[in-house]
Amino acid sequence: MTKEEQIDCCFTSDKKWFRYRAAAIIIENDCVLLANNESVDYFYSVGGGVRHGETTEQAVLREVFEETGVKYEIDRLAFVHENFFSESIASLKGLDCHEISLYFLMKPRGTQEINSKSYCVDGREFMNWIPIKDLKKLKAYPTFFAKKLTNLSENTEHIVTAE
Repeated sequence: MTKEEQIDCCFTSDKKWFRYRAAAIIIENDCVLLANNESVDYFYSVGGGVRHGETTEQAVLREVFEETGVKYEIDRLAFVHENFFSESIASLKGLDCHEISLYFLMKPRGTQEINSKSYCVDGREFMNWIPIKDLKKLKAYPTFFAKKLTNLSENTEHIVTAE
């Protein structure tokens, strides 16, 4: 892989930050796998930036393996999410953020066993199996997971949020 291909499709200009992201929806036993890290007080989806020259499908498979230590397979594209938010903590503090994420539903493996040794820019990452029915009680992003994962549509949905 060339140095150029290792660069995420993201940029910062003044106080604005943009990222193109590939994310996974991994569900086992009515629980969804979410991450958190040493620097934040919330949970977030498994995934990360798409690299230059990489397809979104390649990116989600790479990110899932990097974060879980497990090779999952893609089932289908579930959501296209345009997210506008301002961050008050961690590495994006003070930035107006615009993120486009493609969320892929991954094929279940029949086990919640993972082998995570993941780190992100904000420190060590931790993988958490969260019961889908409990999402609405937690600070978890994207917030639409609490409603949409209880009755997942067969169609790809486009969601825009300002959180």
